[in-house]
Amino acid sequence: MPIKRKLTGAVAAIALLSGAQAAMAEDLTVAYFLEWPMPFQYAKAMGTYEKELGVAINWVSFDTGTAMSAAMASGDVQIAVSQGVPPFVVATSAGQDIQTVDVAVSYSENDNCVVASALEIDKDSASELAGKKVAVPLGTAAHYGFLSQMNHFGVDIGGLDVVDMAPAEGAAALAQGSVDMSCGWGGGLRRMKEHGNVLLTGAEKEALGILVFDVTAAPANFVAEEGDMLAKFLKVTADANAMWNSGDHMAEMLPVIAKDAGMSEEDAKSSLMTFSFPSIDEQLDDKWLGGGAAVFMKGVADVFVAAGSIDGALDSYAASVNTAPLAAAKGM
Repeated sequence: MPIKRKLTGAVAAIALLSGAQAAMAEDLTVAYFLEWPMPFQYAKAMGTYEKELGVAINWVSFDTGTAMSAAMASGDVQIAVSQGVPPFVVATSAGQDIQTVDVAVSYSENDNCVVASALEIDKDSASELAGKKVAVPLGTAAHYGFLSQMNHFGVDIGGLDVVDMAPAEGAAALAQGSVDMSCGWGGGLRRMKEHGNVLLTGAEKEALGILVFDVTAAPANFVAEEGDMLAKFLKVTADANAMWNSGDHMAEMLPVIAKDAGMSEEDAKSSLMTFSFPSIDEQLDDKWLGGGAAVFMKGVADVFVAAGSIDGALDSYAASVNTAPLAAAKGM
């Protein structure tokens, strides 16, 4: 597979760049995605985080979870909201000391690969992808989903021309006909679907064990030194999720979330309807941070190792999951 660099190399290379503004000592810098609407953005826009944490917050948008990892490695970012599990796994497998502190969102319908319409390839003819050019944001949830789907369909990864592109770039490339398939999420995925079709639905992927969820991650030293601040951050997030999940505040929250995400209300609502936001109790259960997440991370790492995308996996990812801040948030 002609991928130009290992994922670990990508993380290290980006870490040398000053892509995110460094936080001042009295500030907190938080990474997030545009075109990725979530309830926390209501609290973000309303200034609730600053009020509850008592510090100024510098919100920085990123294109990929790998860039988030690099920014945490360089000290530019203290908290990354909705980082995909695959980029988190890539970073921790390479030795970066970051930890998962909550489950940000589950979204099997909002992360996928789209095949150009002109090819007329579907799940029954997926073998025809052999030799095709594919745009994939390396080291992300979309990359893991791509590898897993190709493995399911028996398509040789080594025979594909894989190029590293963020979802927005991949959508443009698919529209221009310069790639045959493109993988991504959010607004990028929505635009991809205007020019092609998915091979598997979210439900079909879940049935195969291809889960898709994001985490809130932070450097281990920040978690250790600023545990109370982090717990307050997670509490504000959980309250915003509960407010959205109740179904009683959509009219109030949606316009604010959409504006903050840089989307129309219609597009933001469409995305949100494919998302689920687990409560603190649900996150602390065995399915998620109580054990399931670490097991899933190991599975992701093993897939990347088998594909030659990373050099090796950890024996266990349990130490990369820290439930203490979330448990503290539950008691607030």
